[in-house]
Order: sequence, then C-alpha cells, then structure tokens
Amino acid sequence: MREFNDGLNPRSGWQHFTVAQRPVAAASGSRAAGPHISAPQRHQHIPCENSPSEPRKVPGARASRRYKRVGQSSLYTSDKIVSLAAKMHFLRSTLSFAFLICLLAAIALPQSKKNNPEEGYNPTVAPENKKKKKEETQVLALPPELPAAVSVETDRLVFQVSPLSAKGLLSQQTRDALKGLLHSSRGPIVKLRAFVAGSGDLRRIGDIAAEMFSEKHLPLPALTAVQVGALPLEGAQVIIEATEADHKVVNPSGLAFVAAQPASSVSQSLAKLTSLLASNGIEPSGALLVTCFVSSLDVQRDTQAAMSHTFPTAVLDYVQMQRAPVEPAAACETVARLTKPASGSDSQIARISSQELVISGTQLAFGNQDSDFKLAFSRLEKALQAKGAALNRAVLRHFYVTSAGLANRIPPGEPTSATSFLPVEALPSVDSPLGLDVIAIPSP
Repeated sequence: MREFNDGLNPRSGWQHFTVAQRPVAAASGSRAAGPHISAPQRHQHIPCENSPSEPRKVPGARASRRYKRVGQSSLYTSDKIVSLAAKMHFLRSTLSFAFLICLLAAIALPQSKKNNPEEGYNPTVAPENKKKKKEETQVLALPPELPAAVSVETDRLVFQVSPLSAKGLLSQQTRDALKGLLHSSRGPIVKLRAFVAGSGDLRRIGDIAAEMFSEKHLPLPALTAVQVGALPLEGAQVIIEATEADHKVVNPSGLAFVAAQPASSVSQSLAKLTSLLASNGIEPSGALLVTCFVSSLDVQRDTQAAMSHTFPTAVLDYVQMQRAPVEPAAACETVARLTKPASGSDSQIARISSQELVISGTQLAFGNQDSDFKLAFSRLEKALQAKGAALNRAVLRHFYVTSAGLANRIPPGEPTSATSFLPVEALPSVDSPLGLDVIAIPSP
C-alpha cells in the first residue's frame, strides 16, 4: 500500500523517473573516449534538477501523460469506494427495517388469536343449488264476501248498538265498534246495519267486518251500510246496530217489527210508535230496539231525552238522514217483543211468531232506470230463495233512497209488508240511488 500511495504522489513519481531521464554529463580527458564510463565519485558534483547552477528541466510530454493517468485512476478508485459504501449502508438499513416489521408482526399475531374466539372455526357452507327457486310473488288474499242473506230463529233475536267514538278515522272507528259489539254479544251476530258520517269509503265496512269475523272463525253476518248526514257525537264517523242470536230463547211469543213513522217531530213519531204497540198489547217496556231518523240534529236536540223517556229499557239509536234538511222531520221505528203469539202484517207493523226468519243484506240498484230497479229486486229474490224464502213473503222492507222522489218509482210490494222509506246521503256505490233490504218468512 505504501508503494501504491507513493506512486500516486506526483513528486515521488517524478523521483522514480529522475535517474532514467537525467542527461549523463560528458567525461573529460582520455576516459571520455573509452567504452566504459566510471561512476562519479563523492567529491564530484553532478548537476541535477535541484542544482542551482543549472536551470531545472521540465519533464517531457511522456512523463506528463503518465502523471495524468495515475491521477485519474486514483479519482475513479475513490468514487467506486464511496459508491460501494453507500450501497452497503442502504442494504443494512433495509434489512434492519424488515427485521423490525417481522418482529412486530410476530408479537401482534398471538394477541389477535386470543381476542378472536372463532379462530380456527371453519363453518360448513351448504352448496348452492344449481337450479334456483323462482321468487314467489306474494298476493294478499281478498277478504271473504259477506252473505246476501242469513237465517235465524225468531225467538232468539236480540239487539245492541255500538257506542259512539271520535277516536281515529273510519277504519279505526269501525274496528273499535265491531270489537265492542263482539265483546258484549250474547251470541252470533247475524246482521249489521252501519250508519256512516263523513266522506269515508262505505265499502271498508264490509271488508273490515269480513276480516275480523274470519280471524275469530265466526259466521259472517249480512250487512247494510249507508251514509247519513251526521251522527250525534262530533268527530264520530260510524255507528253500528247488531242483530244477534242469543244462546237461549228470549222471545217465546215472537216479535213485532214496526215501520218508520213519519212525523213533524221526534216526539210525535214516538207517540205513533207507542200507539201501534199498545194496539197489539205491547207496553213501551217491551221495545227492544228504537231507531230514529231526523232531518236535523240541531233542530231535534231533544231526541235522546225523548227516546229515553218513552222507551227506557230499549236500545236507542238516532242519526241525521242527510246533510241538508229533508222531509219528513223525523221518522222512528222499533222492534218489540210480543206478549202473546200473533201473526199477520200490514203496512205499519209485522207480527211474527214463526220459528225462523230470513234477514237480507242490502241490494243496490246501479242506475236510475226502472230496469236497474228490477235488477236489484231480481238479485234480492235469488238471495232469499237460497235461504228458502221469497220476496212475496217479505214482512218488512227498508228502502234507502238518495232522493225523496224515487219513492214513487219503486214497484209496489205486498200489501202485508211493513215498509219504511228512508232518505240517506249516499250508498256504497256512487252511481246507486237505491238500496233495499228485507225480513222474510221462509216458505212452508
């Protein structure tokens, strides 16, 4: 190494080449011509580059080139050493960082396994069926249709009326009313008559009734639903009358059905009822159900008090027929218990002591033409025949009309049928001006 370093020193390099490059002094005398030249002695002075007597000779071009090559080789070697040292440092740093990452991962892995209780659990996955099942479209089942007519024993008929409520809209009030009727019923409900106020859909009454009775696995009742002008309680939208079959005999002598008695006031209509009942030997306490239809609840404000005073033991119901005033001002009807068996009917009262009755729901006439009315009667005839009765054996008829003038166009019935003409606001169908239901005696 020392020799290598000395070679890199230009001064030292020059010294190496000094002897070979120095000019040899010419010998004086006889020795100069001889073939051998002797070495100079100590006392002799040999001129050199450092001699003050002669000028210093500059090395030739060849020596300069050698000097440059030696310097360039030294610089290139130094650059390689520096570059190699930098690469070694980068490699050591990378290896140290990788070792640190591996060490941290080795420490964290056991802890993650401890925190995961499901580690090592391989759930069994059922293979997917190649044939995928088709998605089934869910279709809501339609509620069952209510019967057009029902049969019931006369001596077991009882009546009740749902309490008025202003809670909720028509659907909720209908459900609440039916729940109350079913809860307090004394037997199967065979007929519902609903009076609806407001703009609710009358068809919802039948749908809700069918749904609720089906859920409880009860026989479906017949239905009459009409829209009236108003109810006695503000906010109330429905009131329902229920006809039930008691589990025991409660009318051993039969029933009397009195048609609505038109009058100029509620008190006068109630007086007519008591007079008809008295002529058949029936006291006011024998009345089971009394319903009054008034032209205006505001005008007939004493309706509730007059009804309670006249028939203290009866189930009471009253409604306003239409939103605008109509004629008559009041019309009240009743069902009473006979005190002795009787038979026969007229236009005002029907006395029934037969064992069985057929009660129909409402049949609608879809249009104002006479042919539309005849179709309604024809459908009602078929419903009665399915229960063993007939239209000519009807003992009580209800005509619900949206216009008072329609009463003159209704075909005349049997003279022995008690008949009520009741103006109402609307019927379940928008294009229906007429609805009718009947109570008939089965054919012998």
